[in-house]
Amino acid sequence: MAHSHSHDDHEHCPEHSHAHEHHQHDHEHAEQEKHRHDHHHHHGGHGHHHHLTLELSARHFKVLQWVFGLTCVYLVIEVAGGLISGSLALLADGFHMFADAAGIGLSLFAAWLAHRPAPAQHTFGYQRVEILAAFFNALFLLGMSGYILYESYERFQSPEPVQAGIMMPIAIGGLLVNLVAAKLLHADHEHNLNIKGAYLHVLGDLLGSLGAIAASVCILLWGWQWADPLISGLVSLLILYSAVNLMKEAINVLLEGCPSHIDIEEIRQEILNFEGVVNIHNLHVWNINLQQALLTAHLEVSPEAYTGETLNQVQLTLREKFGLSRVTIQMELS
Repeated sequence: MAHSHSHDDHEHCPEHSHAHEHHQHDHEHAEQEKHRHDHHHHHGGHGHHHHLTLELSARHFKVLQWVFGLTCVYLVIEVAGGLISGSLALLADGFHMFADAAGIGLSLFAAWLAHRPAPAQHTFGYQRVEILAAFFNALFLLGMSGYILYESYERFQSPEPVQAGIMMPIAIGGLLVNLVAAKLLHADHEHNLNIKGAYLHVLGDLLGSLGAIAASVCILLWGWQWADPLISGLVSLLILYSAVNLMKEAINVLLEGCPSHIDIEEIRQEILNFEGVVNIHNLHVWNINLQQALLTAHLEVSPEAYTGETLNQVQLTLREKFGLSRVTIQMELS
């Protein structure tokens, strides 16, 4: 196509001629002055968004430090308690906390890396490392749940005596520690896949502690030694379910699939509803991480709609309606 008009809401495309860039810059400057308050309040510019992302990463880093410290301290207590009391539920929860400590340590490293400024060769920074950490966390959880299931089966076949008197107070302590950790992570677990991985680890621990308490009650009151491996197995199935979901989400981001909360056909229809838009192609929507969803598209428009105002309207609508952090549109005359 001889004529095309391209605009990224954060940066200019290098292929434009100097004259076209100068004209577009003047138009954009006027539009930005006109809508400065709205853009700042609803979206922010690239600098504002980058600053917000760094603030989030810094907060995530601090939260993960606390959770990592709590987990490390209590995993030692649980493993020692499990070995002394002979409780598989307590030992499994302790081993699970060990896997959690390693996983949360990985999350901590990823959050620290994501907080670093982006170098020239990594234009999106290191935020995708958080997704890799979430993926490896899911692997940790899968392996640990498989191990607990196997041990539960073995112990169910040959029950061993458990000292529930030792098991109970340690399990209660583990529950309290995990409640504190879950509270720290809860605020951001839906918006950050790395935090979600750590959150699922802690929830698994919390369930493990509840299971150990329930098993100790059964043993103390009724002498049901088999309650220990049975509850361990049930908890491991819940951990397995969470791990599979976490892995699916991480893989979707790594394969640059469309974010699960966005309907690509709804976006297509929204764009085609604009007056003068004739066709749309090369439509791509993907995540850098769970905070940043990006869109690029080529639009074929009528001569009347071939204006900077059309570009601004399309970009503003898409960002507001679908929560996109960056929208890059190229317009072509139909």
